This record gives sequence, structure tokens and C-alpha cells, in this order.
Amino acid sequence: MDLKLAGKVVLITGGATGIGKAAAMSFLKEGCKVAICGRTKSKIDNAVEEFKEKGYEILGGVADAGNSGAITGFADQVAQQYGGIDVWINNAGIYPQKAFMDMTEEEWDETFRINVKSVFLGTRIAAAHMKAQGKGVILNAASFASLIPSAGSSAYAATKSAVLSFTRTSAAELAPFNIRVVAYIPGMIRSEMTEPVIATKRQFLTDQVALGRLGEPEDISDVLVFLASDSAGYVTGNAIEISGGKFCVQNPRYAW
Repeated sequence: MDLKLAGKVVLITGGATGIGKAAAMSFLKEGCKVAICGRTKSKIDNAVEEFKEKGYEILGGVADAGNSGAITGFADQVAQQYGGIDVWINNAGIYPQKAFMDMTEEEWDETFRINVKSVFLGTRIAAAHMKAQGKGVILNAASFASLIPSAGSSAYAATKSAVLSFTRTSAAELAPFNIRVVAYIPGMIRSEMTEPVIATKRQFLTDQVALGRLGEPEDISDVLVFLASDSAGYVTGNAIEISGGKFCVQNPRYAW
């Protein structure tokens, strides 16, 4: 399906692994110019090399999405090299698994810095670039934990609830500039971040999903491509659940 995204510039934070990496590939296949950033140089380098081996050129940079100077600098580099920024995906995040009584203040603050502050910074930076060109799309990573939180990961759930709220308000404030803001809510998706949890609870987690399988990063990335296109031009200020029907009923295994 041609979504007319060829030539669009897409910036993805946390783009070296998991959903971010899959999103980069999905947009590259649509003919987009893609830039990814992350905090770990080796992961960025490996991702860039992997894309190159598959015949795709991609811009990679080391930048902490929760650090204003770092992410602003990377955005400026992308805009200068590619001529602007059309789609910004706030995908960077961490997934601490710890009861709140066991968390240090520093761990709590870091979770909010990476998962929430990065969305604020990314949205503000992206909007500045997009206002100048009169159009843009910002996609924010939420989580099923924003709908039904899990005990033992309270900080994570709280940050993702904050992302949903910020998505709504920022969409309303940016609407006059023809900038859409949409959140995406993955279910349990297999990635480096979730693999430790899946390794110990695979069947338990699968039993929650009506489709009877855990998600792959590509299950999310293809939806992001659609949301970034003009085919989703009337979608803003809301969240799209991509979970395989996780807890769509109380007994998702009934039909099986």
C-alpha cells in the first residue's frame, strides 16, 4: 500500500532496538529518510550497519532523549542533513520492574526523565521544526500499563499514563499548526526490554491475549507508518491500542 510517505523525514528516539528499530525499517521500506538515536553507541552503530547490509542508508546518532541539549543537537543535525523533520516518534523508554517501596528516589526520577521528560522535550523540539513547514506528525509510546497498571512496575505505569495525558493536551495545542499528536499502546511485545519478563511469564502473558500470541515489533511499526500518513489525517489527540486483543474480555482464552 502506497501511503505517499516517500521522501518524508522520520526521527525515532530509542531507535536501535525493538519497536524503534522495526519502525525504522517500516519507514525505510516506504521510501522515507530515517534517523535514529539512543544512548548506547554500540547499539546505534550495530543498527546502522544492519540497515546498510540490507541496502538502506540511515542516520544514527548518540543522544539521550531526556537531555535537552543532546536531543536538540541531534534534531538540528537531522533537519540540516535531510531538510526538515516530518515525523517524530518519541519511542525511548525504560521498563523498571520493582515495587515502589523498593525503588530509590533516583530510580523513580530516572524513569520519569526517560519516559516522560523525553516526550515533552521531543514534542517541543519537533513542533518547532514542524511549525516552520506547516505540517507534521508526532507519535508517542504509551503502554498497556497506562490502561491497566501492574503491581511491581508502578513507576513505569505512572509514566505511561502521563504520556497519554500529554498526548491529548499537546495535540490540542498544536492542532492550529496542522501538527497531529497520537499515542500508541503496545501490548506485550517481544523485545530486549521485555524479554526478561517474558522469559519467566510467557504462558501467563499469552493467556491474556485474544489472538493467542505475544506481539512482534513489526506488529507495532506497520501501524505507526499508517498513523504517520495522510490516510490517518483525522486522527489526533488519542491513543491507538495495538495489543492483539489483550484483556478485550475478562476471559480471552474462552474461544480457544
